[in-house]
Amino acid sequence: MLRQQIQRMVVRDRSVWDGVRHHGSRLGLALALAVITYLLFPSAPATDFPIYEVGSVASDNVIAPFAFRVMQSPADLESARASAMQGVEPVYEYVPAALDSARNTLDGFAAAVDQAAGTRDPRAQLAAIQRVGGSWGVPFSAGQAAYLANTRRRSALFGAVGRVFDRWLSAGVAAANGMEQVRGSVVIQNNGEDRRVSADSVATFSTLVSRARRIHPDPGSAVGDSLYMRFLATFFHPTIVPDHATTELRRAQVRDAVPTSKYDIQAGEKIVGANEVVSREQNEKLRALHDAVESSGGPSRGARRVVGSVLFDSLLICLVGLTFRLFRPRVYENMRLLASVGATVLLVLIGGAIVAHMRPLRPELVPVALAAVLLSALFDQRISMIAAVLIAALVAGQNVFRGTNALFLNLVGASVAAFSVGPIRRRNQSYRWIITIGLAYAAAAIAIGLTLDLAGRDIMVSAGLGLLNAVASVLLALLLLPMAEAVTGIETDLTLLEWSDLNRPLMQRLSVEAPGTYAHTIAIANLAEAACRAIGANALLARVGAYYHDIGKIATPNYFVENQSRGRNPHDALPPADSARIIRNHVRQGLELAQEYNLPRALRAFITEHHGTGAITYFLEKARENSAPAAPDPDEFAYGGPLPQSAETAVVMLADGVEAATRVLHEPTPEKISGVVQHIVRQRIEQGQLQDAPLTLRQLDTIREQFTRVLVGMYHNRIEYPAAAGGVGAGFAAR
Repeated sequence: MLRQQIQRMVVRDRSVWDGVRHHGSRLGLALALAVITYLLFPSAPATDFPIYEVGSVASDNVIAPFAFRVMQSPADLESARASAMQGVEPVYEYVPAALDSARNTLDGFAAAVDQAAGTRDPRAQLAAIQRVGGSWGVPFSAGQAAYLANTRRRSALFGAVGRVFDRWLSAGVAAANGMEQVRGSVVIQNNGEDRRVSADSVATFSTLVSRARRIHPDPGSAVGDSLYMRFLATFFHPTIVPDHATTELRRAQVRDAVPTSKYDIQAGEKIVGANEVVSREQNEKLRALHDAVESSGGPSRGARRVVGSVLFDSLLICLVGLTFRLFRPRVYENMRLLASVGATVLLVLIGGAIVAHMRPLRPELVPVALAAVLLSALFDQRISMIAAVLIAALVAGQNVFRGTNALFLNLVGASVAAFSVGPIRRRNQSYRWIITIGLAYAAAAIAIGLTLDLAGRDIMVSAGLGLLNAVASVLLALLLLPMAEAVTGIETDLTLLEWSDLNRPLMQRLSVEAPGTYAHTIAIANLAEAACRAIGANALLARVGAYYHDIGKIATPNYFVENQSRGRNPHDALPPADSARIIRNHVRQGLELAQEYNLPRALRAFITEHHGTGAITYFLEKARENSAPAAPDPDEFAYGGPLPQSAETAVVMLADGVEAATRVLHEPTPEKISGVVQHIVRQRIEQGQLQDAPLTLRQLDTIREQFTRVLVGMYHNRIEYPAAAGGVGAGFAAR
């Protein structure tokens, strides 16, 4: 008694440990995904202060708990500094010594010319004047030298140039090109004092020349005019000169004075009020407050936030797993399928992390619809819808998306994506999905835009981005679907449609090497498809599965009655046990061919399950008739199973039996066909072949009705045409 109790305790403990290990591995997967989520979104999802996006409505008051600064971005700071430096007026210096230098040079030159002009010999006089001009860098032609040799003209010319310098150069004149690039005001320094004047009011050499013409001593002489202008240009010294050093110093001072902070927030200052539409300035203040709070925490607070973030993400991810545990337990039990779901969630998170770095933030581009499309195609719409809602909540719960419309937009878009994607039968269905999902995003954008009173252009941009998300999600899902099918072992209707092609090599072999089996297969496919469509099962899967359920007969086609010529049966020369083994082996040989031709797993189930564990009754009875004292072993005359596990394989099992039984009817009237169908279905139920199949009695009645309808159509009476009308006639049939 004690030993039995100990054994029960050991069994119970082992069962508990197996359960912990089983669920623990799945919790580990959820935890790993949560850690990756935190790495992609390192800020804590649950923040002390939410970050409301520009244009959104704040749900709560946000008050600054302490003083902080909103720092300018490097680009904004450089722009502000450049703008401030441009506002610094150029500094010029008034140099009175330049006038003295100009007069002294002019007077020295005039004295030298006067001395040369004192030579009595006219020819020597002109040569002397030219030598003086050359030595001063003002070469004269013979005509100009002769002009200067005249005492009256020479005196008037030098006197006029001196008066120009004394009259206007003392007031301040800049160089000819000294003010060309200057706009606005300038600062002129004189004896340490600044005088701000308009740049246009500062006289330049060009201005001096135009003024000098007013007192031209000999305007009618071309030679006198050329000498007058040459002397003005040669002996001019600007009295207003740029002070580059002072200008750059002042610009550096202004540049350094530009504040690095954009706003200075005081403790207790309201940043944004409840029900206010958030402006760009308020958004910047909220982000700066968030950064200040993050940086103010010590290591312990940082560790707590990391743990809280991972726990936050784990709870939502575990809800996704719980959804599969409740509604699709087979997926939950299969770790590979569950990992595939996790990979789908990870794709969305990576896309969300990329979107999180965009400025402005565009939650319409988070690819939650991608997960909805993939899950709907692989599983069903209900499970996809629940999972998509939880994934949308997971992304919207991250700190960067808090205060935005990410939850609403992606909830609407992903839910519609989950509902719109059904069985995939045609390639052009993707257009309908894109349009439907895009319209859902557009409707959500319009609803948000009208609520927040956004500009029409902003609403159109948001709707356009949602359409872009729909296009990218559907196309990427179709691209990833074959890979997902290979990993999960789940075949979508697209794969089934590919294998429904009767021109595939395996079906071609069946039609050539076992034509009777091929005809039998086509008939079963028609029966199974009609029945499955009537009961709501996967009619396409049933049809394609029926195509391949008997491919093992290719190995020994002549040993099956549908391929035998009349009167020739190779089983007549074999013991019943050998015949039963050949018949039974077509299942094993079918699996070998399936492996060779890479038949999808969903179709391989039809090979093993369409006979279940049923007995090969003909040869069993024959063995009993010929048995020796020892009765034959029933296991040698039965299929190895398993029993049908799905509605589709169960329907094919029934169709297989019904089609074979109706072939032997001499007069297949509707009444006889109905009786045969009822007999076969009842027989399979009594044999326990349908106990694992998810079929109700009501569905079995529907299956019987569909079988009868299709078979009556197959065996309907035909009109015998006379030979004159192209018929064979009764006489030909009698030959």
